[in-house]
Amino acid sequence: MKSLTPAQRQYLKGLAHSRQPVVMIGGNGLTPAVLKEIERGLAAHELIKIKAASDEAETRRAWMEDICAATGAAPVQQIGKVLVIYRAGEKPAITLPG
Repeated sequence: MKSLTPAQRQYLKGLAHSRQPVVMIGGNGLTPAVLKEIERGLAAHELIKIKAASDEAETRRAWMEDICAATGAAPVQQIGKVLVIYRAGEKPAITLPG
């Protein structure tokens, strides 16, 4: 899992604000199919929002950690049921500050 500086995280939060979730984690939880969709989303967009169906905050936190560990992405933020993660592409489209 990659780590971001506070300035980079703040910059990515601003970029993510206007974006819509590209992946939804449903009632079956974090399945291999969901992880595959997250991989595709990261490859296409670098910065993605994920909508989590669970009402349990601990479950959503665990999913964020599992997703970042499995994909090599960095956690940006978690607001309620929305998780935001970032992973630079081979040719990064998003230039991070600092």
